[in-house]
Amino acid sequence: MSIRPVKQLSQAEPTVEGAGVRLDRAFGFGDPKLADPFLLFDDFRNERPEDYRAGFPWHPHRGIETITYVLAGSVDHADSLGNAGSLGAGDVQWMTAGSGILHQEMPQGDQAGRMHGFQLWANLPSSHKMTQPRYQDVKAAEIPEIVDDDGTRVRVVVGEFWGKSGPVDGIAADPQYLDVWVPPGRRKVLPVDTYRSAFAYIFEGSGTFRDASRPFGVLLEKEVDGREVHLRDMSGDRTLVVFDTGDEVVVQAGENGIRFLLVSGKPIREPVAWHGPIVMNTRAELMQAFSELNAGTFIREGAAR
Repeated sequence: MSIRPVKQLSQAEPTVEGAGVRLDRAFGFGDPKLADPFLLFDDFRNERPEDYRAGFPWHPHRGIETITYVLAGSVDHADSLGNAGSLGAGDVQWMTAGSGILHQEMPQGDQAGRMHGFQLWANLPSSHKMTQPRYQDVKAAEIPEIVDDDGTRVRVVVGEFWGKSGPVDGIAADPQYLDVWVPPGRRKVLPVDTYRSAFAYIFEGSGTFRDASRPFGVLLEKEVDGREVHLRDMSGDRTLVVFDTGDEVVVQAGENGIRFLLVSGKPIREPVAWHGPIVMNTRAELMQAFSELNAGTFIREGAAR
């Protein structure tokens, strides 16, 4: 058994998307090989409705899959195929855009005004780029949760883990998507397929994935008494951990425990031509997609209802 070393450790960057939604981007619109087959990961977390209520009005997708996981509040969605619904706390939506879809996502806060969710973009191989769009909407109660003897909890959204299978299936990247909580001070070894790309995203507590005996945070620049200093951020919150190869991930939880998403998938290793929410293999395919969008022929016959 070989422990996966950490290849990259970084903080999510604040950004604005949609019609003015403030969120934090762990990765995206950079090197598509970083986490192949995954292209983008956003953490949309707010307690101020004015920072999210404008939402993500009508926009296109082609050539990718989008995975939305809601922790607090809800997300109302609708699309050009006539689908509409709402994702509540704990729910997941896996949307295969395939040949093309127009949709909108409008976040709604809970009773306290809080909104929290994640969106992950997974690339599609060339053989699936123009497949028919489809949705898999999964309610929180359908997602299995495993509690280990030491108190570690794992929600299995996609893939197989500790004898349980997630409810989402038929995904090109054959991914594993886990929501993991490790109690304070615990050291946990989690299996990950050797041939998959893998990353973790910490959103509660602190810890380390370096197989060390003592947790430590990310080295950051902060202003203290008017001076820029380097220090270790022990929170771990909004930290992206990209792993190198191996078949195990080791996490040492800090004094408040640690909660993170652990995501892995089979690399596609194909050329990427990418502009916004449209991801193809060549520039010619990309230009064709935008030409169709401008001509009103983006939605393929047979995909619409």
